[in-house]
Amino acid sequence: MTEVEQRLLGALAAEARGPRRNGIFALWLFARVAETALTPTTVSPRHHRKRVELLQRRLSSVSVPPPLRRALTGALRLLAEGTPEAAALALHHLVAPARETVGPGAADALVLAAQRGRRTAASRERA
Repeated sequence: MTEVEQRLLGALAAEARGPRRNGIFALWLFARVAETALTPTTVSPRHHRKRVELLQRRLSSVSVPPPLRRALTGALRLLAEGTPEAAALALHHLVAPARETVGPGAADALVLAAQRGRRTAASRERA
């Protein structure tokens, strides 16, 4: 489990039931899929598309605050590209709505994931 996942799960455990908790859960699901696009070993495009489709289906049944719902929709489109750059950008786009709707703990975890994504993209670009 990555540090980002651990932070999001910690925030999830600290929250009572409700839209904030659902929002953190949705971010955790999103971060798990996004981080597969950031790993040094590449996932096949077909496998990545399938993971994004399953994520989209799962997120459709989770009740999250409207600003986060809109941000997740846009971030899913970026994530579907399957590149580390797109995954980092998708995570970055979720930071502000996450901070507004579920709190700074989840937003800080997303910042870490986005930074990791940018570093991964930069190292792949140099290689």
